[in-house]
Amino acid sequence: MTVIVINDATPAIRGYLKRWFVEPKPNVFVGTVNRRVRKRVLEYARRNAPGIGLLAISSDNSSQGFEIESFGETDRRPTRICGINVIAEKWSEEEENVDGQTF
Repeated sequence: MTVIVINDATPAIRGYLKRWFVEPKPNVFVGTVNRRVRKRVLEYARRNAPGIGLLAISSDNSSQGFEIESFGETDRRPTRICGINVIAEKWSEEEENVDGQTF
C-alpha cells in the first residue's frame, strides 16, 4: 500500500498518478503498486514538477511496516527518532513571548 500527498500538483501530474492510484481527496493518492512502479512514479513527479512538495508513505519490511519519503517543501517532515519513523510538524527553534524573552 502506498499513500502519496502532493502540494500544488499540476493536472498533468495528477492525471499521471491516477493511472495507478485512486484520489480520495484532492492531491492525496492511495494504491498498491510494486517498488519499481512506485520509484518511477515518484521520479516522474519530481522531474516534471520540481517545485512541488511530496510525501510518500509505503509498505515496507521494517518493524513499523512502512517507510516515509519526502521531496521538496512540505508542511511536515519525516524524522527518525530512536529508529522509529515519525512525522514532525514545523516548529521554530526558539519562540519569543510577549515580553521579548525566548524560551
